[in-house]
Amino acid sequence: MLKKRTRKQMIVGFLLAVPIAALGLFGINAAVKSEASKYITSVEDAPRADAILVLGARVYPNGSVSSILNDRLETALELERAGKSDRFIVSGDHGQVEYDEVNTMRSFLEERHIPRQHIFMDHAGFSTYESMYRARDIFQVRKVLIVTQQYHLMRAVYAARRMGLDAYGIASDKQSYRGMARFEAREVLARAKDFALVNVFKPKPTYLGDTIPISGDGRLTADR
Repeated sequence: MLKKRTRKQMIVGFLLAVPIAALGLFGINAAVKSEASKYITSVEDAPRADAILVLGARVYPNGSVSSILNDRLETALELERAGKSDRFIVSGDHGQVEYDEVNTMRSFLEERHIPRQHIFMDHAGFSTYESMYRARDIFQVRKVLIVTQQYHLMRAVYAARRMGLDAYGIASDKQSYRGMARFEAREVLARAKDFALVNVFKPKPTYLGDTIPISGDGRLTADR
């Protein structure tokens, strides 16, 4: 009898926990979107800032960039041409020798006549949270323009502002992207994760290191 009652209590507890967790998840999602949307703007209306922060995405062994990353970089260049900042932070995954988002992004910008000393490479931008943390603590940025697609932008701006950055987001959606429905669904969980990171746990990033102020020379971040 006791075992039956215990099993029933577990089932009831589970059935109650699922909708409560779902409500919490979607409540956090709505809160992140509501807060961040106040600071999402256009290339024309963006304020001047210390730096333009481009978040990494897939690159290919032949040195080309994915369509998502191409559009982020092109939007960053539009901001530079509009006089919003002449400093770039390219933040992405360079955790393995054979996979290098940041040097690929640097090459893309250099080929479009951005001086190497104005390109700061964040080789340890392994997550959105870590990219914001390192922009603040390594590159000493205070006011930043964040460039990524709309689905990702709200989480990035929310995290940056919660970490004390005067952050604004510029969406880089220039086309329809394959797999976007999957990205958007996954983003609900990612927003909840970063909400917890910036408000509760506040962990240090995988790597820190010496400061390299954005007012200095980006060539100090070069690894080759």
